[in-house]
Amino acid sequence: MTKTAARRPVEPLAVRPVQAPPPAGGRWRRQLLDQARAYAFLIGGLLCFALFSWYPAVRAVVISFQKYTPGSPPQWVGTANFTRVLHDPEFAAAWRNTLTFTLLALLVGFAVPFVLALVLNELRHARAFFRVVVYLPVMIPPVVTALLWKWFYDPGAGLANETLRALHLPTSNWTNGTDTALISLVIVATWANMGGTVLIYLAALQSIPGELYEAAELDGANLLQRVRHVTVPQTRFVILMLMLLQIIATMQVFTEPFVITGGGPENATVTVLYLIYKYAFLYNDFGGACALSVMLLVLLGIFSAGYLRLTRSGEEEL
Repeated sequence: MTKTAARRPVEPLAVRPVQAPPPAGGRWRRQLLDQARAYAFLIGGLLCFALFSWYPAVRAVVISFQKYTPGSPPQWVGTANFTRVLHDPEFAAAWRNTLTFTLLALLVGFAVPFVLALVLNELRHARAFFRVVVYLPVMIPPVVTALLWKWFYDPGAGLANETLRALHLPTSNWTNGTDTALISLVIVATWANMGGTVLIYLAALQSIPGELYEAAELDGANLLQRVRHVTVPQTRFVILMLMLLQIIATMQVFTEPFVITGGGPENATVTVLYLIYKYAFLYNDFGGACALSVMLLVLLGIFSAGYLRLTRSGEEEL
């Protein structure tokens, strides 16, 4: 006799109540609230930009057409400020020094960070330590950096000449010579600002797939060939953008000439921004200072637009 198992009663399936969709008015109100919150955060940033960036730029353009002296009402003079600035004997020297500084900074300060990034990327030990060492100059205030290098370049008891004397090498005038002052400032600017550039290059290098280097090694490529055919093409966009930013930054050099050389010797290190400072705070000529600022702004704007257009067309062809 077989025993049949007792069958459990089948429980009825629980029927979940169908939730009605939220009313269209509630959904629209929630979306409007989210957008209002986002625009509230955006308006704060826009107000900061408008107050500290856009308004001073527009105000400088207006003042460039006025005779403006603090404490007296401005007078509209048209293009007289531009004419006076163009006929200033220091005008040509300032632009010549600025363009020379930019060219030297590209030759010296553009290759050195890239090479350092390549070296740091190949390190296997103490990589974090050397990254901190390379980035350390960026954390020093610019004025402190300039004062340190001013003592370093001192022709008498400066560390640079003392080192050369210890090695029985000829000393140099460094920032006191008309032929060496500008390149000395380029070395200071390169040392002080290359840390951030090195880290950006290093991040770009670490994003390159390792399979590309392995394939290049299998094809018999040496180190220079791997850098030329793999590293440079893979980091081309970063290189082009950093080059543009470096040109814009070096065209606005001010701290090094102001602190170390004071524009000398014989106006050998007077730059455009230093000349703007002289017009505004030494000559009390804010109209001329703003006119010179507008010239620099227009030049950098035209150069940036043309540079971006050329690089974009080059990317599309590739």
